[in-house]
Amino acid sequence: MAVKLAKGLVLGLACALVGCQPQGTPPKAVDRDYQKVLIERLLDAKPGDVIEIPAGTYAFDRSLNLRVDGVTLRGAGMDKTVLSFKGQKSGAEGLLVNAGNFTIENLAIEDSKGDGLKVNEGENIVIRGVRVEWTRGPHTDNGAYGLYPVQTKNVLIEDCVVIGASDAGLYVGQSDNIIVRRNRVEQNVAGIEIENSTRADVYDNTATHNTGGILVFDMPNLPRRGHSTRVFNNRVVANNTDNFARKGAAVASVPAGSGVVLNSADKVEIFDNDIADNATANVIISSYWSTGYMNKYGVSKDYDPYPEEVYVHGNRFKGGGDSPDGLDLKALKVAMFGLSGRLPDVLWDGYANPKRSQGPQICVDGASGVLNADGPNKYKNPDLMGERMRCTLPPLPEISLPGATVATAAKAARAA
Repeated sequence: MAVKLAKGLVLGLACALVGCQPQGTPPKAVDRDYQKVLIERLLDAKPGDVIEIPAGTYAFDRSLNLRVDGVTLRGAGMDKTVLSFKGQKSGAEGLLVNAGNFTIENLAIEDSKGDGLKVNEGENIVIRGVRVEWTRGPHTDNGAYGLYPVQTKNVLIEDCVVIGASDAGLYVGQSDNIIVRRNRVEQNVAGIEIENSTRADVYDNTATHNTGGILVFDMPNLPRRGHSTRVFNNRVVANNTDNFARKGAAVASVPAGSGVVLNSADKVEIFDNDIADNATANVIISSYWSTGYMNKYGVSKDYDPYPEEVYVHGNRFKGGGDSPDGLDLKALKVAMFGLSGRLPDVLWDGYANPKRSQGPQICVDGASGVLNADGPNKYKNPDLMGERMRCTLPPLPEISLPGATVATAAKAARAA
């Protein structure tokens, strides 16, 4: 059943009133009377409903909530249907969804007080053609997450744009069976982050002008561990924005100038990406020890902080490593490569699992080099690993989702 929401404002009058020229762009007219209508439609929604929001800019001063399975929320386009929370006074999110079989597409969420869109504990989630943006640009007081599915299963996020999140623009946490593709993330602390999740494919995305481009993290003290993430055919370029995360956030430890970052993650394959001009390093592989939080906060005894079964191969690297963030890394670069030199494409903090005696922990092929920064000894004895880390691991399996054609663009690019 389709639910059409009538507009209470004639947007065409705006141009007439201000005398727009044909070549000009008329100012946005904001509908401030729409909030009650949409809140009621979400409260009254039934499984199978398609709630359509026409083109326009709509103002909200409180969060929106949906708790009914099987609902589609659809706008007229990410630059045509805008839900503005600039004057938000209550609620922790722009839109909070506690439901499954949920689809949201073709609209924008701007300037929410907290997270833009949070989807909690649902299955079969589709987020398509959604823009989440904090229009003042990078700022610590922006919401933490743009798109934020957590404790979900069968998640497809495609053709979205996220700008300005103070933690992660596009984040999937504690979830299973995930595809993140054809999205653009910029001016966030973390562009894309997969955290404590299993079986994720991240491909055909563009991550640029973030602090860190694409992150795969496995954090302590969460109900589940993650594994099996593939990061491929992405463009990860010039992620050099100063870190503006809130103090104490996990991503606050991410150095500006980070391309692809792994922290304590197992079974990760990074391949066929274009990774360039990330000033600290194009790829960083690290342990939770390097965050500085291991001894500050309680960590469960069964937590494994070491990255293992990581395979980096077949990527196209360019530039990067010329201006690392932080005094330790700056000194390391100058000592090893001189003022005009640069760190190699892959920077490893040097923490390895002392209990693992069989099989490689990290394999790197096709990079300019791997630098073991010797984090355990406070960077005193860094070492260029070279051939010692050249090895192979079995490829991880492709992810499939109900109704989603998998990896078509990436396959076509590799075939060409």
